[in-house]
Amino acid sequence: MELKEALAYAGGIGKGVLITIKADGRPQSSNIMFTIGDDGRIRISVTDSRAKTANMRRDSRVSLHVTAPDFWSYAVIEGDVSLSPVAADTNDATVDELVEVYRLLGGEHKDWDEYRKTMVGDGRLIATITPTYAYGMIPSQ
Repeated sequence: MELKEALAYAGGIGKGVLITIKADGRPQSSNIMFTIGDDGRIRISVTDSRAKTANMRRDSRVSLHVTAPDFWSYAVIEGDVSLSPVAADTNDATVDELVEVYRLLGGEHKDWDEYRKTMVGDGRLIATITPTYAYGMIPSQ
């Protein structure tokens, strides 16, 4: 499966399972929502205190498994992740990017000032996956 094809498929779904590698080498799965930019990179809002974030800091290899509602078609996108700094100020670059990701996933927030404060309080950051390989079984385009 071509990466471009997998990204187009995944982008139409926007939800999936992020698979990271735990310290003992076993996989850890987390349900997530994501966006895919024009550059083909996948962005996810994550919390600094979560195990998946610690896993990604230790080992940047991740997989994103995306399944269609019919359950029979799927794509797995493998890649390397980079992590932004943790949101530290309501007007820093990380919070600006979190706002952008929120808008792409859910539209406008009712109170952006509140949202920005929450992102700092939650210790949020952006995980960006640069895809390197894809496999799966999706309907022919």
